[in-house]
Amino acid sequence: MRRRLLALAGVMAAVMAVTVLLQLAPDLVGGPLGSFVDVAAQAQTTQDQPEADLQGIWTAIYEIPLERPPRFADREFFTDEERAELDEERARIIFGDTRRASRGSEQDVGGAYAADIHLSHKQLGRRTSLIVDPPDGRIPPLTAEAQERRDAIREYQLALLQATEVCKNDLPACAGGQVGPPSPRRLEPPPYYPATGAAGGGAFNRADGPEDRGLGERCMSARLPDLGSVVGFFLEIVQTPGTVSMFYDTGQGQGWPRVIPVTDRPHLPSHVRQWWGDSRAQWEGDTLVVDVTNFSPKTDYQGSRENLHLIERWTRIDADTLEYVVTMEDPTTWTRPWTAVLELRRQSNEANQVYKEPRCHEGNYGMPGLLAGARLEEQAFAEGRGPDPATLCSAGCGGFAAGFADSGPESNPLQR
Repeated sequence: MRRRLLALAGVMAAVMAVTVLLQLAPDLVGGPLGSFVDVAAQAQTTQDQPEADLQGIWTAIYEIPLERPPRFADREFFTDEERAELDEERARIIFGDTRRASRGSEQDVGGAYAADIHLSHKQLGRRTSLIVDPPDGRIPPLTAEAQERRDAIREYQLALLQATEVCKNDLPACAGGQVGPPSPRRLEPPPYYPATGAAGGGAFNRADGPEDRGLGERCMSARLPDLGSVVGFFLEIVQTPGTVSMFYDTGQGQGWPRVIPVTDRPHLPSHVRQWWGDSRAQWEGDTLVVDVTNFSPKTDYQGSRENLHLIERWTRIDADTLEYVVTMEDPTTWTRPWTAVLELRRQSNEANQVYKEPRCHEGNYGMPGLLAGARLEEQAFAEGRGPDPATLCSAGCGGFAAGFADSGPESNPLQR
């Protein structure tokens, strides 16, 4: 009997305690209990906000260069005749170029693997650049600090290339470098984490570990801001109370899910850094405005890393058109903020499928093979059965799919 009375007393005490805490909850906001109350209150607030319908599957149907080609410096739009001429020139270069790297080399294999995707192109859009501000359609100049970072990475890359055919043949990838014996810098770690693809300075001509390889090979090339991709870009938007979810299907299966809370809660603490940053959204009329901060120092967008700050604006223009406007700011990288605009066209939900998780296989299956192959090359050289790996051209010589190591601005009319 005594045990039953004690148990009953314990239950009553617990009920009374919970009742008191619930009554005091409004005064505890900010404390341990208040944080839960605050989350619930804000979730209800976001549910009550009016929302425009951004849902659907979207893609960029035209190719538009990020930066305006120098020869169109004062032009915001191409003429129809110029678009037709540029499309014809691009097709002639892409489909008529039969050059190959050394048969059986890593570049040759890489080029063959991706030929079906990279040897294609979309029609050119009317705009001469995605960048609309500054008015010249170009990325603002780098700060002295950012230029120093870029120069350090480039110097390191060139040191690793100097004994390869790229420098011996004076190809564009060796611009600014020189021919020489294998550099002792191959034993040094890179000056900065390789956070971009090969073309952006994030792959090195060695294979000591996964970090030496380009992001594409590591299935990590998806990034923010995503302004479309020449090798495929689809975006599915799903709205639920308090969140807007975006599923990016880009490149060769390197998609990623993004869940954006619609809330006025502050960003994560500054010491918490994420590959795609930390997003917080609010509705301004029919426009979803997303503030993105807290990027990891291992990420890289046009030279900007942990100090990158994005303001994204998503607006449904009409039933089939979604406008994405993004402003990039980083006072440690650029001399001023800059803005780009991407127009997305709605796609059929029945005829398309956006995968909700990455299905990229290079990092899962290809990477062990790449690194194992590098170890075999090193062993063969040590035993006198093969060339010095430092003289061979790996992905760092021109890119993941670079079957053509001598590609440069002259082979892309949108860079001239």
